[in-house]
Amino acid sequence: MKFYAINQFVKGTELRVVDETGKQIGVMSKTDALVEAQNRNLDLVEIAPLAKPPVAKIIDFKKFKYLEAKKEREGRAKSGKVELKEIRFTPFIATGDFESRVGRMKDILEDGDRVKIVVKFTGRQITHPEFGHDLVKKILSSLEGTAVADGVAKLQGKQLFLVLNPTKKAK
Repeated sequence: MKFYAINQFVKGTELRVVDETGKQIGVMSKTDALVEAQNRNLDLVEIAPLAKPPVAKIIDFKKFKYLEAKKEREGRAKSGKVELKEIRFTPFIATGDFESRVGRMKDILEDGDRVKIVVKFTGRQITHPEFGHDLVKKILSSLEGTAVADGVAKLQGKQLFLVLNPTKKAK
């Protein structure tokens, strides 16, 4: 079995030794602690090198590293990934289509995801971008209380973009 230290071993030969269940074995020399770990077929791991005396734990190091990695993976999985979903409009969209897309946007925002509004201009519609800006204002007014605009609508080429973030829910 081995002695693992995150830093170099702190000067002095005395260690406070803890077993795999967390129960204190006592203060002993480094060699005695290594012998105790070998008797149990486990490793001696230094967990608090700056303590007086330093603390070492008798555990299976590979299992310890595996459990640490597993905790980290679970933590990342629970962190909640926010997606950006795109909904497309045209400046002269029919009322039924508009209402169904706004309803879908409300569902997406309630799930905690972000929505990217894209107003696509076709043909000569680009000569009047104010129709697209009016549509974006109409969308924002219908989503009031559900979403907050992330900046202002930007015209790039023949498309008008705006990203919406869900409002924070009161807990």
